[in-house]
Amino acid sequence: MTAIGTILGSAVGDALGAPFEFGPEGAFTRRFPVPGRGGEMCGGGGWDPGEATDDTQMAVVLGESLVRHGGLELPDVFDGFRQWAAAEPKDIGLQTEAVLTSGDPWDLASALHFQVSQRAAGNGSLMRAATSAVFFASCGRDVTMSAARRIAALTHGDRAAWEGTAILHELIRTALVGHDPLTALPDTLDSVHPDHRARYATVLAGDWHPDRATEFNGAVWPCLGSAVWALRTTDSFEDALRAAIDLGGDTDTVGAVTGALAGAVYGDEAVPARWTEVLHVPLPGSGGRVLRAGGLAGLAGRLADGPRTPVEGITTP
Repeated sequence: MTAIGTILGSAVGDALGAPFEFGPEGAFTRRFPVPGRGGEMCGGGGWDPGEATDDTQMAVVLGESLVRHGGLELPDVFDGFRQWAAAEPKDIGLQTEAVLTSGDPWDLASALHFQVSQRAAGNGSLMRAATSAVFFASCGRDVTMSAARRIAALTHGDRAAWEGTAILHELIRTALVGHDPLTALPDTLDSVHPDHRARYATVLAGDWHPDRATEFNGAVWPCLGSAVWALRTTDSFEDALRAAIDLGGDTDTVGAVTGALAGAVYGDEAVPARWTEVLHVPLPGSGGRVLRAGGLAGLAGRLADGPRTPVEGITTP
């Protein structure tokens, strides 16, 4: 529906879920049993009320690079991420931190890390996807999924993370052009790398429930699956966010991914004003700059213009 809904929705989901991170299932509903009553942007766990985390901070760094260059300049994105990481943000994923602080070149850092760790299927490339999904939405499925893989590969060497990020980009693109992303899932899965298609088909199936996850939702598969489940089993932006955060675990990222999807589907008018009024995104490494809802909406508008030159295709790593 709207680019603003996608980006504001993701940031709101991030900030809403942050105080409940690593908490138990049902914690959000126990604290806020009546929808719409207010106070849900409560802060806690080191976060101020309405404060977005590394999820949105990285999305902004990525989005501003895309706007600045009018296209995808991977070295610039990586440099922006590295500058952000060096400024000691409140939170940063272990996988992402290891890659960004390794000192290795932008095009080798994640691959070298993966060669040693063999563990890089976290949800850290999903969490920041709202801005790039909006930017490439006008370019069609192949380009948007290819761009998603390239961006994910900057910090995650496991193709599982690339494919999950590509799926999320395509579902958001589908919603932004006015179609139902849930109906588009079969065609989207057809574009997933064959080695990863079956596993994503499982967590994105209509009968899948997060209770059936075989990994913690900090992993890419259950994180994406949980967001799609929340969208599928509710009928409003607010209810989708409540369902997602009530799952517990990695609530800021599950909230950010769900918010991006639900914001794309329902539009910015569905994002409660009581949440956006207190929303703010500190940007470590940028001279103390803080973006609020208006700044995020402005960024969304510039991203919605897409690449400044036609995109024929983007090589997949």
